Amino acid sequence: MLVLVTVILYFLALLFLSRLAARGGGNDAFFVGNRQSPWMLVAFGMVGASISGLTFIGVPGWVMSTGMTYLQMCMGFVVGYLIVAFVLLPLYYRHKLTSIYAYLNSRFGNVSYKTGASFFIFSKLLGAAAKFYIVCRILQACFADTFSVPYVVVVLLASLLIWLYTHRGGIRTLVWTDFFQTLCLLVALILILMKVVEMLDMNFSEAMIAVWNSPHSRIFEFSDIVSKQNFWKQFLSGVFVVIVMTGLDQDMMQKNLTCKDLRSAQKDMCSYGILFLPINFLFLSLGILLMFLYQNLGMPLPADGDSLLSGIVLGGAMGTACIVLFTIGVIASAFSSADSAMTALTTSFCIDILGKEHSEQTRKRVHLFMFVAFILITLAFNSMDSGSVMDLIYTLVSYTYGPLLGLFAFGMLTKRKPKESYVPYIAIASPVICYVIDGVVGQLCGYKFGYEILLFNGLLTFVGLMSVSRR
Repeated sequence: MLVLVTVILYFLALLFLSRLAARGGGNDAFFVGNRQSPWMLVAFGMVGASISGLTFIGVPGWVMSTGMTYLQMCMGFVVGYLIVAFVLLPLYYRHKLTSIYAYLNSRFGNVSYKTGASFFIFSKLLGAAAKFYIVCRILQACFADTFSVPYVVVVLLASLLIWLYTHRGGIRTLVWTDFFQTLCLLVALILILMKVVEMLDMNFSEAMIAVWNSPHSRIFEFSDIVSKQNFWKQFLSGVFVVIVMTGLDQDMMQKNLTCKDLRSAQKDMCSYGILFLPINFLFLSLGILLMFLYQNLGMPLPADGDSLLSGIVLGGAMGTACIVLFTIGVIASAFSSADSAMTALTTSFCIDILGKEHSEQTRKRVHLFMFVAFILITLAFNSMDSGSVMDLIYTLVSYTYGPLLGLFAFGMLTKRKPKESYVPYIAIASPVICYVIDGVVGQLCGYKFGYEILLFNGLLTFVGLMSVSRR
């Protein structure tokens, strides 16, 4: 019951904050926040939007199988954020874009423009639904099962609450609600970490020494080129994952485009990029300390890494306070990701697919339509056994964002123009070919592509565009 009351109070706070932020807003406030957002507010809020509920649940569990090698990818993230800040942001601000895919229209034409936007909408719907699925499962485990509430009702209620605080103010509302949710997320993470250290009867320095000396604290992997954890695979994948998941993603860039000028947006991006590495280090350290706690309590480690944190917290071993903190952390991280995704999808569909001329009423209908599609896909994930959902997300990104990477790279690195009628077929063929090649190479020589399939996917799109292009 305490958890339920906490969740209700949390949503009331969100609704109150969103109501204040949405006053006097129209389409301009919904899409670009009137371009008046303070860059520090945007940077802090983007932490929560990027982390999502999957990081809160999944990253601590990764130490069980891959140690701290995820930090190799996070190092690549930092480089990726610098590229986005000083290569892509100037491009978007120079063209005064509301939707970043409008660049493809000015560079290639309408078919390429619609193709890029369609790939984003498809990719973001899948990714956002997969993240939201995890949160709904946690909400059900926290209190819905106690009242025999089925999963479908949990999804519908949670989606309705997100729709209530985003349908009016859009991105202007999210800048403020994301700040609040990121604050809740980080406070929950730190307090849970402190509780674990206390239960291990350690102080902070002793806990850090224990983490450092753990066999699961291995960060770098240079020896095994076949391994998905190889440094160069992880680092380069991290660079390009950020380029596509942030720089070529309307969801993430829409917040940056609400800043008043380019310099403010660049400060926002660099600050946010620097924060990402230490925050993920804390999540991974929490995972190692949780393994010690399982051992001290005589509990077997869960077979599924995603259950490392949720299993011990929801099992009651850490007390009711930690259940409340865990619920807040998961909701804050997941909802800050889902709400911005729905706003970005609405923006892209209205501007890129329907065109710029549309009424506020049309925008609200599109927003509702996106939520219905989002709910249906979230329900579909419940019938799938996908293993690590974080791994599933990055795999989806590698296949669905590759064509976007190829399109933007071709536009920025060449002066050629492809024959537009071929562009959609090339964009669809590239991930299909990648999937087939990954299976064939794995069977023939045992090499398994990791997230670097994103680079190969983008390269195939680039080569395909080159083959049908002219100056």
